[in-house]
Amino acid sequence: MGVDSFSWSSTSISISISRNGSCVSGSVASVRRNAVFGVKRSSSRGTFSSMSLMDSISSSGSSSDSGEDSLSAKQLVQKGMQRFIDGNVEGSIEYFDRADAAVPDGSLRPFLWQRGISYYYTNQFQEGSNQFKYDVKVNPLDVEEIVWDIGCLARLHPDDKFPPSQEMSLPKGRTDRRKIMGVVYSLFRGDGATEHDLAMAGNGGSASDLFYSLFYLGLYCEIRGEDSKASNYMKAAAQSPYATGFGSRDYMSSVAKVHCQKRHW
Repeated sequence: MGVDSFSWSSTSISISISRNGSCVSGSVASVRRNAVFGVKRSSSRGTFSSMSLMDSISSSGSSSDSGEDSLSAKQLVQKGMQRFIDGNVEGSIEYFDRADAAVPDGSLRPFLWQRGISYYYTNQFQEGSNQFKYDVKVNPLDVEEIVWDIGCLARLHPDDKFPPSQEMSLPKGRTDRRKIMGVVYSLFRGDGATEHDLAMAGNGGSASDLFYSLFYLGLYCEIRGEDSKASNYMKAAAQSPYATGFGSRDYMSSVAKVHCQKRHW
């Protein structure tokens, strides 16, 4: 691999990205995986800190009755996540809303990032943006909250200048502790990074870095209206070694797969 190009292939997808960001897809006969198994898994949304909060409120709304009405807030969120994983995005929102309502003081609301993602896939972009803004108030160093808000705003106002003028930012001088997210952040905010930069960063890192680079390249191209490129990237993310292997339990691996299902890719 030369310094001016990046390539990734699976049994069904081959992606080549030149420095100018062009992307080509095609079928290949063999599997070539640039990601390395056995590396330490990076922190991801699949183990987000809302689980700790829900542990402390898991008794909310619970009783000896095993019916749906007796589920705790934690159980409701888990049910919502499973609905999403099963492809029932609308159903996932119903459970997330119930979880939110189960904690009357609203303390769970800023941790329902999963609901924000579900809003995106049901074209409820204003609601999604609102959710991610709640999230950033309690988790200001998570680049993904900011990026998903940018995605919602871009889809809400597709004819406006990109990036959206209302985009959020990290606190001055602070960064997300995941290195790959620094490039994601720069790309989505228009701070100088290119598609090529993100692809190279993913290819030179861990299996999770490769997955997250492909995933966010797919999301980026979708919100920019480049559906063909978005399809190539997102399918590659969903079929990557991370998403199909030891990272398959990461919620974002399921998001990549549901994304492809919803777009019929």
